[in-house]
Amino acid sequence: MKEDGVDPVFDSPFDSVSDPVTDPATDPYSTMKSVELLNHGISARVFPGRRGAVCLSVAIVLLVACGCMDPAVETPVETSSRSATPIIGPPPSEAGAAQALSASPRQGEWVDVELEGSDRPVGTWIVRPEGGGDVPVVLVIHEIFGLTDWVRAVADRLAENGFVAVVPDLLSGLGPDGGGTASVASRDEVVRLIRSLDPVDAIARLDAVRDHAATLPATTGPVAVLGFSWGGSTGFAYAVTQPRLQAAVVYYGSSPVDTADFHLVQAPVLGLYGGDDERVNATIPIAEREMARYGKHFETEIFAGAGHGFLRAQEGRDGANEAASLLAWRRTIEFLRRHLAG
Repeated sequence: MKEDGVDPVFDSPFDSVSDPVTDPATDPYSTMKSVELLNHGISARVFPGRRGAVCLSVAIVLLVACGCMDPAVETPVETSSRSATPIIGPPPSEAGAAQALSASPRQGEWVDVELEGSDRPVGTWIVRPEGGGDVPVVLVIHEIFGLTDWVRAVADRLAENGFVAVVPDLLSGLGPDGGGTASVASRDEVVRLIRSLDPVDAIARLDAVRDHAATLPATTGPVAVLGFSWGGSTGFAYAVTQPRLQAAVVYYGSSPVDTADFHLVQAPVLGLYGGDDERVNATIPIAEREMARYGKHFETEIFAGAGHGFLRAQEGRDGANEAASLLAWRRTIEFLRRHLAG
């Protein structure tokens, strides 16, 4: 499989139907009809209603479109504590990830998290904000491509925005000689190994890392989950099984397929999707219906013209992926700050 910025659609290991791995060298969405959207390129649905967040996003779209706002400018946002705190971001695309990591003043570290019943720990990348003070934790679930430089760059940007970012390598112990993602020879092989990962094993690994993260020094205790594509699907499924999550953010990940499970979700969930991602977006309505049925908090936003994997492939789609990344990242940081506030 050629390595480029376009991420094919992959099902979560928790889905009952799986698609074959497609070649990202060809755009799997090029023949798809764009979703017809409102609000100047943004479709937003919120359960329960949060009109302020939608209005803010629409305002940013209009400002960027008319050239009145530089997407790179840091702007203060209203947080739950009503203090003006700048949002830094979004993270770089995949092509710029390694350079961004080498230039970062934050020093991440690898730790081994013990996994009950196994003699092979879960290798986990942890990066903290600069400065002192206790901050909340975000557990990041990587894509089907494993723990890459791009995912570590996302974690670094989360730390720059005031979170401890914790990224487990869910392939730990499954690669050659018991290694993780870095030990695997090709991206195709990483994809194969991820797709063979037992869902029960994946949940056990996430639980072990979540428990470890919740006890880290200089943290406030609450833990949220943030996942991308396969990791987004896995993150939504994890919100079903783990009641001690404080929030979940799903980037272009399929929703759980078992409608009986949605009543178990305790955390508020934010779903962020590309408009040209019909395979994933077809799973949104059932999640909206079932989350509303059980009185659960579920916000969704669909970005017109953006494709699957838009945050990692910001150069794509004639600017649509970049515009989606700007707005989605802002929504992400606002959502995490609101629900992880002490």
